[in-house]
Amino acid sequence: MSGNSSVHASAVLVGERAVLIRGPSGSGKSRLAFELILAGRTGALPPAILVGDDRVHLDTAGEQLWVRPAQQLAGLIEIRGLGIRRCPFVAEAEVGLVVDLAAEDAERLPPPEALTICINGVSIPRIPISAHFQPLLPVVAALTTTESSCCRNLAGNCGKGIGNHITSTIAPDLIGAASPLYRQDQGD
Repeated sequence: MSGNSSVHASAVLVGERAVLIRGPSGSGKSRLAFELILAGRTGALPPAILVGDDRVHLDTAGEQLWVRPAQQLAGLIEIRGLGIRRCPFVAEAEVGLVVDLAAEDAERLPPPEALTICINGVSIPRIPISAHFQPLLPVVAALTTTESSCCRNLAGNCGKGIGNHITSTIAPDLIGAASPLYRQDQGD
């Protein structure tokens, strides 16, 4: 592996890939990490487990970005109001999504170029979240849904002429096509 760097971020393995959560101190990285873990426990997401909280290491291997916890913080997560808690964790995971909290480029309908980021030479899907917006819903949506084709595939390719086809986004890549939460549209 190459490109080893330590960053101020949290990460949670959701299904087959990790969500890397970045943002300034106090922006809610630990909270979002714990919310994703809880969503995995309730079945709203595939099983989710902590990779690291507050500080993680990033490495590249080929065209993949890997995240692992800082050794001193492995298995620890901050829960505001309760302090530092011990939590099950994984030693490493491939990053499949980056969430940037308190992002200056966050918009209601972000342009396509804002929805990817290159880290250590690896291009990864990204969600920029405003400082005044709760991040859990857009992150869960990115992990469990597909992008509406309404702006790309209006009635043109639909036999019924209503343009209700969907195209895949990161959902099948991140949680795996075998997940019960992902079901590819099989036509009209």
